[in-house]
Amino acid sequence: MRTNRFLVILFFVALHAQAQERIEMIPYGDFESWTEKQIKESALIGGQTKTLYKIGGSWSSSNAHARALGVDKVSVSVTPERRGEGYCCRMESTLESVKAIGIDFKALATGSIYTGKLLDVVGLKQSSDPNSAIDMGVPFTGRPSALILDYKALIQDRTAVYAPAKTKVKKVAGHDKGHITLILQHRWEENGHVYAYRVGTAVQTIDRTTEWRNDFRVPVVYGQAGADLKELSNNRHKTHNSEGKMVCIEEVGFREDMAPTHLIVQISAGSMPPFTGCPGNVVWCDNIRLAYTGDQSSLAHAK
Repeated sequence: MRTNRFLVILFFVALHAQAQERIEMIPYGDFESWTEKQIKESALIGGQTKTLYKIGGSWSSSNAHARALGVDKVSVSVTPERRGEGYCCRMESTLESVKAIGIDFKALATGSIYTGKLLDVVGLKQSSDPNSAIDMGVPFTGRPSALILDYKALIQDRTAVYAPAKTKVKKVAGHDKGHITLILQHRWEENGHVYAYRVGTAVQTIDRTTEWRNDFRVPVVYGQAGADLKELSNNRHKTHNSEGKMVCIEEVGFREDMAPTHLIVQISAGSMPPFTGCPGNVVWCDNIRLAYTGDQSSLAHAK
């Protein structure tokens, strides 16, 4: 009898814990609302018309319309793909070839999606540092306990390459891996500089080929413990300051006690620096959600 009573108590405790968790879809994280734009590339590089896909909401991607010296080029490494009766997001690392004036240029584009905003047209100024074209992150005040998503992957067992839109492709050490990252920041501005404390961190490496892993959870770690997952960054992510100038987000420390002001979520087919990776790596994702427990703030508080 005591054993049965104990099992009943455990059952109700489990039900209570489950009821305390709240799961919310990040807007447009179900990938059912894509938009398309037809862009004609310059005749100098073939004059093809390409489809530039956009996800919507606070999401942007590595898909880009670039214009340099009057030449228009479109890069598409993120596309919608059928999944059941709906769609998911497909990200692929591609080695693009562009022929102009008889010269064959090669560029590695890593398929990636993120919360933030990419320039409508990427210029020559941003060509050497693609991150300078991205206003990374969105206003957000929640404190989620986990990032939840469905994903699958095709990870190639090949040596990575470096191809920065030049004629030669250079092999580099290592094998590229997909990754899932969530960063919560508390940002402020002083004298034109944008500083941030890292409030929360969630990181998952995708290092092997796998079929769909549904409801996959990546726990959010708060405060200094996040240092073991991802070190502070002072020159990678950028944002516009109050004067409209694109500047680095300078992370200066870990603070669990601070309230988040911004959310960065990034999912990618690769994790190496720009123009570096493994062609043929593919990551699919769908149904990107945030889990909350107790009285934590939710997406309703996002701006």
